[in-house]
Amino acid sequence: MSDQRARIIGAGLAGSEAAWQLAQRGLPVDLYEMRGVRPTRVHHTTDAAELVCSNSLGALGLTAASGLLKAEMRRLDSLIVACAEAHAVPAGGALAVDREGFARAVTARLEAHPLITLHREEVTDLAAERPTIVASGPLTSDALSGALQALAGRDYLFFHDAAAPIVTLESLDLSIIFRAGREGLARKGQRREAAEGPGDYLNCPFDRAGYEAFVAALAAGENATLHHPEDHVFFESCLPVEVIARRGPDTLRYGPMKPVGLTDPRTGRWPYAVVQLRQDNAAASLFNLVGFQTQLKWGEQTRIFRMIPGMANAEFVRLGVMHRNTYLSSPALLEPTLQWRGRPLLLAAGQMIGVEGYIDSAAMGLVAGRNMARLLTGRAPLAWPRDTMLGALSHYIAGAAPRHFQPMNANWGLLPELEAPIRDKKVRREALAARALASQAAFAAGVGEPLGLGEVAAS
Repeated sequence: MSDQRARIIGAGLAGSEAAWQLAQRGLPVDLYEMRGVRPTRVHHTTDAAELVCSNSLGALGLTAASGLLKAEMRRLDSLIVACAEAHAVPAGGALAVDREGFARAVTARLEAHPLITLHREEVTDLAAERPTIVASGPLTSDALSGALQALAGRDYLFFHDAAAPIVTLESLDLSIIFRAGREGLARKGQRREAAEGPGDYLNCPFDRAGYEAFVAALAAGENATLHHPEDHVFFESCLPVEVIARRGPDTLRYGPMKPVGLTDPRTGRWPYAVVQLRQDNAAASLFNLVGFQTQLKWGEQTRIFRMIPGMANAEFVRLGVMHRNTYLSSPALLEPTLQWRGRPLLLAAGQMIGVEGYIDSAAMGLVAGRNMARLLTGRAPLAWPRDTMLGALSHYIAGAAPRHFQPMNANWGLLPELEAPIRDKKVRREALAARALASQAAFAAGVGEPLGLGEVAAS
């Protein structure tokens, strides 16, 4: 066993997972987190793995790419998946969490581990002699960003994420807002929607006139001031709601405000459009506006969002914020093992390497943590098979065309096609998931990475 202590920079989802994977393999870890001595623009606590944008970690079932990724991670004893499932709140077929309880649980597990030392300080260098995993996230400090840029010698990629507002339940008008999940079947000719539990979401119903007035207000709303040219570049899967509104009057009705499968008990019909609210804490006293990331000024947010039916007197405990996210040009810099090319004991993980989504970030932390453990014990690092979701993501990160590289989350398009094509989408995805889990098991057995074969979520 190596006497070198691994250093992990950043105690977000990826860094926390990487630290856990190393420590569980008997290796000492110094985990550094600057929050506590240096705040970020969007975090509110000093807890590890604090969730900012949303409290959802994506779908659970094996017919969803995110569900397959969680299943693979669960088999590899993921700290993040275990803590998320222990602090889950109702969200239909998705894994949403009480964000405060989840972050406290991750922090407690890390602090209680005898081989993990959590340091509250900023790291500003990338010393060549120290085995290091950089998982500082898209809000990496200026000093560490400078060190990364000096090492990379290449430009970064920039786009913005936006955090959605959160409101109190007691401030909502439940005589207008109804509790329901989607009924599962869309209108004839439309795609099937994922079924939700009967009461997992609160639904704010719009008629046509109210919707049109709301969209007009959104489109005309005043944005917060952004100071850099790259501040106006967005990732398509996390667009501010007002940007969507400006793309056309019906864009929101076919996006985050679609009414499909939601029957208003007052009318017996689907509304013209809806805003859905998802439970944000275990006590069910806080709800977030699903899909309502925004860069509107705070005063504009309260004015416009109180136009939503049932939210005229809404109390906002958090308003939406925009923040610049910084990403490495990973295809030019990293191997599929997440090692820095030319620096085998420097690895990178998490959202900063170009994965989008909480669980995807944690997954890359899992890969980096296990590979650092192998490197420090004299074994070769692993590139997981391309037909697993873990492998598909890490190969995408290392193998995409650098000029056209964009952040990516788990999706079926990353996996190789089945040998025998299957037309039915649900059956095809079930087959891809079964192949991935079988491939993961065979590969793990062959390289000496035993699986903790817990229950896999059903589709």
